[in-house]
Amino acid sequence: MVSADDSGDGEVEPDDTLRSFGETVKASRKRAGLTQEQLAPLIGYSVQYVGSVEQGRRHPSRKFISKTETVLDTFGVIDIAAKRLERRRGLASWFRRWAELEEVAVTLNTYECRSIPGLLQPESYARALIDNVPPLATPEEADARVAARMERQKLLFRTPYILFSFIIEQALIERRTGGPEVTRELIDRLLECGRLPNVDIQIMPTVSPEHAGTDGPFQLLETDEHEWLGYTEGQQSGQVISDPKDISLLHQRYAKLRIQALNPADSAGLLMRLRGSL
Repeated sequence: MVSADDSGDGEVEPDDTLRSFGETVKASRKRAGLTQEQLAPLIGYSVQYVGSVEQGRRHPSRKFISKTETVLDTFGVIDIAAKRLERRRGLASWFRRWAELEEVAVTLNTYECRSIPGLLQPESYARALIDNVPPLATPEEADARVAARMERQKLLFRTPYILFSFIIEQALIERRTGGPEVTRELIDRLLECGRLPNVDIQIMPTVSPEHAGTDGPFQLLETDEHEWLGYTEGQQSGQVISDPKDISLLHQRYAKLRIQALNPADSAGLLMRLRGSL
């Protein structure tokens, strides 16, 4: 029986990772001497599904990956390509380029005023955020998004260390997203991460007459080639910034925010007091 979808995501905007996986499937199919029309019934999928995967327009289902690996006998090539693809599944399309840059970073500075940065979120808080924002995700979509965030958090422990600085608004914790128990888990996670030798967490007090971040959240990243890049994000959009003048402006703002926020030790003290009040 041919499946039209079988739990794979619908068509999406192609990106480099999806295209790369599709090209791997296409090359493997051609090596086996098969057309798309010949491969489709062998793996139980429609010709349209196979074509969409090969063109990088569809996330393949796990069954598709397993069946193509077996039928095309690629000695693990498709499985290896799928592992890289899975690390990107669950990330918003506009964020994937920045996620790739994170993996070659030596320094990452983040100011956030909307929600706790994904690198610091416990699973319960991540799920609460996903459950709050329409359109509501399916269970599979929610699992993929949470898994992608948990995978990214391995960067905190990677060696050689990436140096992380986070400046987070106190109001994000006081909002109690997900309820008191989720907030306790969130604070525990922040305290745990703040004890890492390569991580500084600073809290921006709710009452802050002087505040350099009123234009919104942003990030600054130094690559392993010592190039600085920036990132800003809005509703359904994100932008990687490379213009030196804009990068200089963001550096100035971040330097000011670091002075205005509580230092890491005082921030930890505030977090413990907030936890005690729950």
